[in-house]
Amino acid sequence: MGSTGSIGNSTLNVIEANPGVFSITLLTAESNVDSIFNQIKKFKPKYVYLNDDSSSKELNSRLSSENLKTSLLNEKDYLDTIASNDVEIVVAGVVGIAGLKSIHKAVSAGKRILLANKEAYVVAGELLNTLAELNESTIFPIDSEHSAIHQCLSGKKDTSGGVKKIILTGSGGPFLNRNLKEFIHITPEEAVMHPVWKMGKKISVDSATMMNKGLEVIEAKWLFKIDSEKIDILVHPEGIVHSLVEFEDASLLAQMSVPDMKIPIAYGLGFPERIRSNSQRLSLEKIEQLNFCKPDLKKFPSIRISRASLDSGGTSPSLLNAANEEAVRAFLDKKIYFTQIAEIISFVMDTIPIKTVKELENIFQADTLARKSALTRIHQLRS
Repeated sequence: MGSTGSIGNSTLNVIEANPGVFSITLLTAESNVDSIFNQIKKFKPKYVYLNDDSSSKELNSRLSSENLKTSLLNEKDYLDTIASNDVEIVVAGVVGIAGLKSIHKAVSAGKRILLANKEAYVVAGELLNTLAELNESTIFPIDSEHSAIHQCLSGKKDTSGGVKKIILTGSGGPFLNRNLKEFIHITPEEAVMHPVWKMGKKISVDSATMMNKGLEVIEAKWLFKIDSEKIDILVHPEGIVHSLVEFEDASLLAQMSVPDMKIPIAYGLGFPERIRSNSQRLSLEKIEQLNFCKPDLKKFPSIRISRASLDSGGTSPSLLNAANEEAVRAFLDKKIYFTQIAEIISFVMDTIPIKTVKELENIFQADTLARKSALTRIHQLRS
């Protein structure tokens, strides 16, 4: 899911590096007809789905003109295919809450899910955990930090035995060493230029605000069933150590590699075996130094806001996520300043009452309310 994005393309590269191991049943994307058409010709999936109607019509025409056998699905059939026996592994690479419905479907059907969509676990972690246990679904994180923790825990997701804390690392983004007084002048073009990773625009801005780390704290709490006070964040500009686990015996385990999403994807696809990632290997003798420091919460208030949201529980993380998505979109569209992203999120969190999450609909309702509130605040800031 999300085959034309960064995660999708990296996944296809790993599959290509392991010929004869995997076959592709379904590719999905939002609207990128050219990219998914080239993927169809190369990987020959049984089915394809595009979320955008006009793009779907264009793709259907191109499939017919070249007499390709891949079937174009509507939304219902696409969701049914995820749950069908044709599918064993689902790679969730769709950004934002847009991927939640399909992830929920895959978990309900007991699939093995490779989760790059951290927002799904942020807003519905407890719900998805309950559903996964009920349907014997296995969820593998394939963002580099949570994959690293999974590996440090020897492929387990149980932190009850001897784990003192987990430490999420992050590069600090492109503005780590920029003076806070200059943050108001940050442009979208600067914010998407990540110093270590090549990613999509939204997640690049999240890295620049360090909201990415805040969301990862919430995700880690549910993925590894660990108390939030046992989750630390360290800034690590080199992006070599992807996360660490400290144990009660004072041992500290770290997972290291070059910063390449193909590595955690290969880990998730092949587990418990190790398969080829088609990535460069880490040369330790070429590393002069590795640096670590605590994040500056004055520069990056999103971390504090995220932790407060986790402590509040219920629909609070849904409000956080939706407000952030709208604020980031407004920043990328040059409607607000970089420093106003956190301000908008705080406004929404203070405005919308928190409700208990009993079902998926509670999350979608909170999401809708938060987006309306965020857009109202964006309009106020512009006028």
